[in-house]
Amino acid sequence: MPFVFDNRSAALPAPFFARVGPTPVRAPMWLAVNEALGAELGLGPDELRSPEMLAALAGNRLLPGMDPIALAYAGHQFGSFNPRLGDGRAILLGEVRHRDGKRRDVQLKGAGPTPFSRGGDGRAALGPVLREFLVSEAMAALGVPTTRALAAVRTGDFVFREGALPGAILTRVAASHIRVGTFAYFAARRDTEALRILMELAIERHHPIDADGEERPLAFFDAVLEAQARLVAQWMGLGFVHGVMNTDNCAISGETIDYGPCAFLDGFDPGRAFSFIDEGGRYAYANQPRILAWNLARLAEALVPVAGAATPALLQRFQDRLARFGAVFEAAQAAVWRQKLGWTGVDPEGLALAEDLLTRMAADAADFTLVFHQLTRRAEGRPDTLASLFPEKSGFASWLSAWDARFAADAGPRAARVAAMRAANPAVIPRNHRVEEAISSAVNGVMGPFERLRAALERPGEEPADASLMEPPGREQWNYVTFCGT
Repeated sequence: MPFVFDNRSAALPAPFFARVGPTPVRAPMWLAVNEALGAELGLGPDELRSPEMLAALAGNRLLPGMDPIALAYAGHQFGSFNPRLGDGRAILLGEVRHRDGKRRDVQLKGAGPTPFSRGGDGRAALGPVLREFLVSEAMAALGVPTTRALAAVRTGDFVFREGALPGAILTRVAASHIRVGTFAYFAARRDTEALRILMELAIERHHPIDADGEERPLAFFDAVLEAQARLVAQWMGLGFVHGVMNTDNCAISGETIDYGPCAFLDGFDPGRAFSFIDEGGRYAYANQPRILAWNLARLAEALVPVAGAATPALLQRFQDRLARFGAVFEAAQAAVWRQKLGWTGVDPEGLALAEDLLTRMAADAADFTLVFHQLTRRAEGRPDTLASLFPEKSGFASWLSAWDARFAADAGPRAARVAAMRAANPAVIPRNHRVEEAISSAVNGVMGPFERLRAALERPGEEPADASLMEPPGREQWNYVTFCGT
């Protein structure tokens, strides 16, 4: 078979998972296939689209080497600890080698109940599956570390949420599914040996370090902190709101994982949250760095027993590491804003100009993506419509004059700075109303809007032929909310 499995997770001790196979579905059919990702995993187009692969990715058969399991983990959900969550509707088929030589998890999401389902059906509706397919692949095209979507399959069965909805299964590919919540699971059980095994697996797969003894978990924590800080800084630079940054949705690899209540900002509002259940705005756009620091504190707590006895000196060492987060994140965020604004120099005045722009954007609810895309057009010497995005044009004019001067004075090569802006400031993103349009059509069996949007998102720096994909929604759509889909 083209998939060559190397299943380290299934060789872990029993507490790490439950052995369970996918539940077969009635009439599987392809919704979407990611041939480019398939090639990275050693699958040709014909192999990926074969009847055997359709049956495997629908959960109707196992291919040689597949060893299905549901992973155990805990999670702090909206700050409250649940000691036993686990894969309630996802089944890890196994691990394959990517062309970069590293392992990738191949997981079916929506594959039926597991011992962690807590009474749920273990299934997924078509809408959340297509949302994750579109948004995760858009993030990959934007250069953001993320899980990937290999395929989406319609099951031929219905799932029942607010009503009967067509069912679907997503094949998710990830560097791993080790989460902060996985460490919390074993910390709650005071299973230090399991924590040590888990840490060594994460070091091997994601964060190679050269340290021993007490220094090893500290160095590992540093690596996770830095990877997560870079990730969330990239989110902030794209106006992305994850929506549910529980510790079970915080991947040790530094990838974006779980695209349930996620969304992208339209009119800029730092306090914007999208999840229907996030009434207090815990996971709002501007809160994401603070929540990441909170999640990292939970990881530090779990790692203390791996380092040794919880002496005041050891606890202080972890606290000192955690205290670095502010400076690490600010440096990562500053690098993002420099790229988006088109300069290379590190200076307080430049960062102040970025902060001033965000303040003006918030005051005028200017469209996040269009502002930076139009600024890129200006840097390229093309006509731009920046002024029209700010009703208070006189106030914005002074900012624009300051940006013009700062951009012209930068010592970096202009062509390189413009290219960096083009990479950081997409023309097209998975706008919420377009994603919903694609889902609504797909529910009715029409995949055209999905495929058009998908094609545009594969080239985010290019203005699409269908200019409507760049347009923001009307203000009547700004009350958009999302649901996790469980």
